[in-house]
Amino acid sequence: MSRRIVVLISGSGSNLQALIDALNTPALPDAQITLVFSNRKAAYGLQRAENANPSIPTAYKALQPYLKSNPGKTREDYDAEVAKIVVKEKPDLIVLAGWMHILSERFLELIDGRKAVVEDDGVEVRHNIQVINLHPALPGAFDGAHAIERAYEAFQKGDIQQSGCMVHRVVKDVDAGEPVVVREVPIEKGEPLEEFEQRLHKVEHQIIVEAAAKVLNEAKPAQTA
Repeated sequence: MSRRIVVLISGSGSNLQALIDALNTPALPDAQITLVFSNRKAAYGLQRAENANPSIPTAYKALQPYLKSNPGKTREDYDAEVAKIVVKEKPDLIVLAGWMHILSERFLELIDGRKAVVEDDGVEVRHNIQVINLHPALPGAFDGAHAIERAYEAFQKGDIQQSGCMVHRVVKDVDAGEPVVVREVPIEKGEPLEEFEQRLHKVEHQIIVEAAAKVLNEAKPAQTA
């Protein structure tokens, strides 16, 4: 049975493309992306999903327009709305691939089953869905935004010799979840930031596929004789 993946993006979607390209290959067998969701209308990743063969359904909801059209609602309410959209797909895995919005506990508690999702017909359903995030730094180093630039600057100062990237499980604290896959990437002396960034992105494309396959494999039901 094909495993279902929902991917959340905010930008160009190059890591999404790596996942799309890996579908139905030995790297990511028996898997399908059932939805690509973006918090930015102009995210090119939405076009990548539409260009896929077969085309992948997309959805979009941005925070500020949501708050503007729903007076009294909060950022946490927005996160709950995103969770409700995602769980409708009944995914086995949610992948944050360049998703530039920090998800609050309201999202996570609906995804991991601590709270039930009230469906359109009023039925309450609890889910237990794995969520992973790609971050362009090593565990415990350069959490949060602009990690690549901060690592490169630290190398120039002689504070570090290398950086890297990881895919980790998503928890309330930013980039603090348990690592699933970690790769070190050396920074070459005299190398421009752009070249280091390109090399790092190539490694990201590898580990996001590897991590997705690993987590899906862990979630597979035990085989019975």
